[in-house]
Amino acid sequence: MRLSELFLIAVSLSMDAFAVSVCKGLSVGRPQLRHCLSCGIWFGLFQALMPLLGWLLGVRFQGLIVSVDHWVAFVLLGLIGFNMVRESRGGEAEELDCSFSPRAMLPLAVATSIDALAVGITFAFLQADILPAVLFIGVTTFALSFAGVRMGSVFGSRYRSRAELAGGLVLIGMGLKILLEHTLFR
Repeated sequence: MRLSELFLIAVSLSMDAFAVSVCKGLSVGRPQLRHCLSCGIWFGLFQALMPLLGWLLGVRFQGLIVSVDHWVAFVLLGLIGFNMVRESRGGEAEELDCSFSPRAMLPLAVATSIDALAVGITFAFLQADILPAVLFIGVTTFALSFAGVRMGSVFGSRYRSRAELAGGLVLIGMGLKILLEHTLFR
């Protein structure tokens, strides 16, 4: 997997965490460094752990479905992408409280990283080098979540749906690319 592809996947996966971080920034009004670090660490850590768990699952079952792995990757990325596009069109605003406690952040971190679990399964089928990939995804999510809290207090929720739409379209495109590479160009 090329760095440019990994970058697109990392940014796409980060869009949910970014959107929630923007909302958290809105909820506190004037975010402090600790607010930005809290979102960055929680979301970055879970966005790194979930693809690792998915990769471990995928490696375990890879031998069973190696002949259709490109279809699995296409379906998983396509479903994640379509779900993100659908959510971007829904228009429902997430109501978040201003708490940054573990009790408030843990469910948000898990919820925003479920998609990364499926992408980790895809990484196993693509035989991607997982440690650099998860570190890159975690650092990217940390940076975007950190910035999202700050941006939330400045720009509001105006860009949330556009971020999710862009992330979803990129994941759909990556799924199509994988499918085409394995079916047409081999």
